[in-house]
Amino acid sequence: MSRQPAAIAARIIVMFINQSGALRGTLEFSGDKSISHRAAMLAAMAGGQSHISNFATSEDCSSTLSCLSSLGVKIEKNGNNLVITGLGNKGFRQPKDPLYCGNSGTTMRLMAGILAGMGLEAKLTGDASLSKRPMGRIVGPLETMGAEIATVNGIPPIKIMPGRRLKGIDHVLTVPSAQVKSCILLAGLNAEGVTTVIEPVATRDHTERMLARFGVDVRITESSLGRSISVKGGSRLAATDIRIPGDISSAAFFLVAGACVPGSRIELRNVGLNPTRSAVLDVLVKAGIDISVENSKDSNGEPFGNIDVRGSQERLSGEKLVLEGDVVANLIDELPILAVLGTQLPAGLSVRGAGELRIKETDRIAAVVSNLRRMGADVEEFDDGFRVGRSKLHGAEVESFGDHRIAMAFAVAGLLAEGETEIANAECIDVSFPEFFQVLGSISRN
Repeated sequence: MSRQPAAIAARIIVMFINQSGALRGTLEFSGDKSISHRAAMLAAMAGGQSHISNFATSEDCSSTLSCLSSLGVKIEKNGNNLVITGLGNKGFRQPKDPLYCGNSGTTMRLMAGILAGMGLEAKLTGDASLSKRPMGRIVGPLETMGAEIATVNGIPPIKIMPGRRLKGIDHVLTVPSAQVKSCILLAGLNAEGVTTVIEPVATRDHTERMLARFGVDVRITESSLGRSISVKGGSRLAATDIRIPGDISSAAFFLVAGACVPGSRIELRNVGLNPTRSAVLDVLVKAGIDISVENSKDSNGEPFGNIDVRGSQERLSGEKLVLEGDVVANLIDELPILAVLGTQLPAGLSVRGAGELRIKETDRIAAVVSNLRRMGADVEEFDDGFRVGRSKLHGAEVESFGDHRIAMAFAVAGLLAEGETEIANAECIDVSFPEFFQVLGSISRN
């Protein structure tokens, strides 16, 4: 599957991927990154000790733990298991130094809501990539609630001024974003009155589920405007124990690999099946992929189960796969790997309405199109998406662009291509899935 360069100091920088035979194995993933962030933050705001098992191994989630430690939260770590002693809604201490969020937009946006609600003075910084990502979408609502926040042209660093008491607001999301929704709801826990977020397009609901798990009264209603989520100021959080299901966004790479390499069979165990995150499974079924989901359960408000995928080119649907409209918001993390899938579908794949991809860790639309072209794919770029035709891929030198999902998507593309694929700057996978290449190697047959 892969070989490492002969001499690299301390870190893998380049990965070499070769075409693979049938992929076989049973896999279990570390905890879902989105859920892990939220579990740690809410445990820190709760009273008492919370035990969190299968916490994500990603650098992004480590950034969240680092910020919480800087705010005085006691965190005991044993492998993927945590014990967090919460400080209550308003118990965080004043940070002495800027809070470094690394590459994690979730850390920065959700922590901004928590700290603004507590009225603490704090400065949130990030790496070069995060420092280019838009923060105006959280600054605006927080300022409407009464916070005083400074940025430079709407991008990090974010400076939160002290001593402001927030007031609850009704806020309609103009862009489907679970991070913006979560930021406002977390700020609302310490605001006067009720804070309501209205989302015309439903986004992942981990925050609502997690708040309820920690004992917060979360009111959810449906109306002609969309889905409304409300919390009351002064809500107290009670410590709890949580097991985090495996990350379906990580599983997606192996689902596509297993589906596209003939003769493959991969079982993925204890994967999160939250309906606001599992749209990728619906897409794979629509594409004709031989996939089954079994043993669906519920853990701490988050459903999970086992997924079995088999590789068979003959089963793939002959109809063009079109992804557009509301479904795109719940596929935003999986679109790079679905672009790779598109090269194997008889009629290809089209994605529209995905402009948010332009402002992720990199411009993911440009990155996907650039790398697919290098591999000989039939691909067309749009302002808000791309079209991919069925293509015979060949090995090439591709670039991660410092984006973990681009690196992993093109590792899978390398399994499908003739010749060797070289992925530059592959170390960026540590942001979400440090074990990715090890797991991929364990199921590959050259």
